[in-house]
Amino acid sequence: MKPKLHSASRMTLTLITASLLGACSSSANPPLAPPGEEKKTKTEVLEAGAAMLQTDSPLEPMNIYLDGFHASKEDPAHQMEAHHFCRQVNQDFAQCVLFDGNTRQANLIGIEYIISEALFESLPEKEKKYWHPHNYEILSGQLVAPGIPDTAEMELMEGKMNSYGKTWHVWNSAPFGATGDRMPLGEPTLEWSFNRDGEDMPGLVDQRDQRMGISTSEKRRQRAELKALAKPQSGVDALKGKFPRPTRDLPGIVDKKAAGLK
Repeated sequence: MKPKLHSASRMTLTLITASLLGACSSSANPPLAPPGEEKKTKTEVLEAGAAMLQTDSPLEPMNIYLDGFHASKEDPAHQMEAHHFCRQVNQDFAQCVLFDGNTRQANLIGIEYIISEALFESLPEKEKKYWHPHNYEILSGQLVAPGIPDTAEMELMEGKMNSYGKTWHVWNSAPFGATGDRMPLGEPTLEWSFNRDGEDMPGLVDQRDQRMGISTSEKRRQRAELKALAKPQSGVDALKGKFPRPTRDLPGIVDKKAAGLK
């Protein structure tokens, strides 16, 4: 069935709904806290004053909450959940700050820029290798917008079909199945998306679903109608064969080169 196309006003309503209801999701506390002394009273007073007087913050519009998963492009077995807080700058460009939780105590672990297919195609070829495709994340049900109605989430995901993300992690605080670093150490790592079933480590998605009361399999079923919008994307095969488990293709997810496209 061909998906219903939505008007700009409907999309605006979706984003407003996401902004208002995004905080209703289950809490995901950060796995660790950096070393350091407790805040002094003077620091807390300064923070309170800043909150009242410094109101023109670039963080306020970052109120679209997405939760998904990343794998290091250099080391695909290094995987983690990432909580995205995003601002839709315009129809083709969004910018997100990434955390290892969704509470006030969460640690800032990276950034992600999200661009449309049109902007991606305008990039130089040498730049495109940094941008991962999003269609599998959406159609598989792994990328979610916790706490908003299913209809609003569906519109949000429809708007992200055929998009790409450029993601850098700067703090290895919450690698799945391993102990993270208590401070941001080393060089930034370029992150990638999953593009086939079986690329995610066993338990990675399940622990998120259980904690947040989400069914990734049900979201996959609901989003099947979006498959009609999916186009072949660059980067789908970038990590093909580099995961330890057998993988399976998801209908609708095709690499541009494999499809004979530039």
